[in-house]
Amino acid sequence: MNEDFSSLKLKKIDSIVDFAIKNKMTPGVQLLIAKNGSVIYNKSYGHHTYNKKISVENEDIYDLASITKILVSLPLIIREIELKSLTFDSSLSSFFPKINLFEKRNIKLKEMLSHYSRLTPWIPFYKETLDSVTNMQLDSYYSNKKTSDFNIEVREGLYMQLWDDIIFDKIIKSELLESKEYKYSDLPYYLIKKYLEDKYGKSLDKLIRDYIFSKNGMLSLNFNPYKTIDLNKIVPSEIDDYFRLGELRGYVHDMGAAMQGGIGGHAGLFGNSLDVAKMMQLYIQKGFYGDKKFFSKKIFDEFNKCHFCDEGVRRGIGFDKPELYDKENLSCECLSEESFGHSGFTGTYTWADPENQIIYVFLSNRTYPSMENRKLIDYNIRTEIKKIIFE
Repeated sequence: MNEDFSSLKLKKIDSIVDFAIKNKMTPGVQLLIAKNGSVIYNKSYGHHTYNKKISVENEDIYDLASITKILVSLPLIIREIELKSLTFDSSLSSFFPKINLFEKRNIKLKEMLSHYSRLTPWIPFYKETLDSVTNMQLDSYYSNKKTSDFNIEVREGLYMQLWDDIIFDKIIKSELLESKEYKYSDLPYYLIKKYLEDKYGKSLDKLIRDYIFSKNGMLSLNFNPYKTIDLNKIVPSEIDDYFRLGELRGYVHDMGAAMQGGIGGHAGLFGNSLDVAKMMQLYIQKGFYGDKKFFSKKIFDEFNKCHFCDEGVRRGIGFDKPELYDKENLSCECLSEESFGHSGFTGTYTWADPENQIIYVFLSNRTYPSMENRKLIDYNIRTEIKKIIFE
């Protein structure tokens, strides 16, 4: 046992997870702790769903939701900085020089990824495909058969048209927030996806797989796993009763990413706790993994720095960072300023501390059977465990 992690500390963690499952905050959990490059705790709890037919195993995969941002989009943007194709001050007009971006043309990369750019937090694109009165699916947007027009499967047996171009246009024409303040937003990652795919002529999943995943044995990290993985190894995220009207198992939970064919810059990645930890290990080693170098320490440190702390924005460029205020209540004073991570809507979370060489991964499907279940959030389960790990 690592001296920093006594059996008593691990029992405390187990009791919190057991409490969460017993009180139906989530059907199951994967939890991993690594220290100094070695996994010291890797445990699965509970079941895929509340019917308790399938137990969670360490190899099972979860919908990682917004952790996609730091495992996919961010390393690809770090590479663009490394290649000098972009700078931290690159404006959207340099991303898309031939497109009229209206008042968004001067938004800078570091502002977008720090959630300090006046972009609206969220646009419910899927609602345009539903009847405004009944909220039922409009036939013109859906098909029960795959055709040349309806060629993306958003759940088993339900197809839509690809919305990438429509979504981009709606983002560009959306109104900016009146004041410049911290507002978490998915929209920058839609724009990054378009920039990268247009530049390289490849889908985002192929870009990240070729760049990092396949070179480091991160085999569980996949988009659209329903195509390649046994469904019994995929933990479902929800029984959708508002958009796709069915269980989501291996199909991305996020509505916008679903309309992009399951591949979003902000959501869509699936994986297990071990492979999430491998990516976080690459980060705390500041660009190195095994004998390979992916980016420089200097550039990583800039991404991991809070650029707008004076304006009340705790975020780094892409990464979440420790709270600026009320640390004792919202996070814990034990976190170093170097530490970073991200959460995901489906009930996922990861945090890493280069100073202490600790990685924490928590994966759950708190959104099953309904995303209206917020008990995992209300009880701060993920961050309470983080306090125990890092104290």
